[in-house]
Amino acid sequence: MRRSAVAALSVVVLALSGCGIEVGDKDGGHSEASGPAAPDLDTVTPLSDPRDWQGAVTAVAQDTAVDPVAEDPEPALPVTVTDNQGTKVTIDDTSRILALDIYGTLSRTVYELGLGDSLVGRDVSTSFPEAADLPLVTKGGHDLNAESILDLDPTLIITDTSLGPWDVILQMRESGIPVVVVDSTRSVGNVGSLITSIAQAVGLPDEGKTLVTRTEAQIDAIKAKIADVAPKDDSQKLRTIFLYVRGQANVYQLFGEGTGADTLIDALGLYDVAEEIDWKGSRNVTAEALIEAQPDLVFLMSKGLESVGNVDGLLEKVPALASTPAGENERFVAMEDSQILGYGPLTASVLNALGVAVYAPEAIS
Repeated sequence: MRRSAVAALSVVVLALSGCGIEVGDKDGGHSEASGPAAPDLDTVTPLSDPRDWQGAVTAVAQDTAVDPVAEDPEPALPVTVTDNQGTKVTIDDTSRILALDIYGTLSRTVYELGLGDSLVGRDVSTSFPEAADLPLVTKGGHDLNAESILDLDPTLIITDTSLGPWDVILQMRESGIPVVVVDSTRSVGNVGSLITSIAQAVGLPDEGKTLVTRTEAQIDAIKAKIADVAPKDDSQKLRTIFLYVRGQANVYQLFGEGTGADTLIDALGLYDVAEEIDWKGSRNVTAEALIEAQPDLVFLMSKGLESVGNVDGLLEKVPALASTPAGENERFVAMEDSQILGYGPLTASVLNALGVAVYAPEAIS
């Protein structure tokens, strides 16, 4: 409801990228988005003031079906690449690929390049329907299972440092499987370079360029739409933070610089409070930090919000939030765990859904 209508009412999980943040369901089930998919941002009527809203909303990305840039492409093999760790890797067979990371971004990219039929397994966060029948190689959350991987006889593994234990990756290399480690950083700014790294590893550089061009054009288009509705003056922008919560593990972290949350907040035309208070990385949030931050808006992962008992549970477990504008107005925006900070080919759809949730929440509430 609008604020004007109710004016009388007043990690254990470690850090992002290589520190084991839980994303998706630990039992291997798929994290399903709930609620209607967001319409295009330029088809809705934005709030005259983005502060004029009370209530939590769930942002659901649209157009999540796989849309490969090529059908049955022919990889140019063999290819030798130098991965993100400086290791030279030669790939001469892409018939059996595992692409594994904490958000499912790598497997999604392989599909979008046109090699979905070559994927033989998945991580727990690879939850799009086209990959649903692939066997799971992560157990108990995001732990790589060496036996499950070897049983699939992969000819190429593409991964980053967001999954562990790292000894499993070393074991795969020692067994003779080519392993390409890509950048585990996720941000609006490196979507293109991540796609390029994957495309080079699978011998599809031209398809990679096509996917980068398409993805970056989509991102630029939605950022322009957001700029049209977002306040121009910093003083009018919603003060925003990203909270990572896991009630079962009693984990409550504020995501700052370098987590991907910072570029998300910037792309949405919001005021990044973590930058203001010089909050770097992901650290346990304190009552003092929340009171100092005084956020108007809080982003969360859907499973995290569910894990604390939704909005009422969050305010009970993190009482300092109630003393902020976001808590007073229950101004929380949640999104499926595997999407909100995953970036990759779905970035534009994610930004669109979050833009609607922030600037036109009536369209999805």
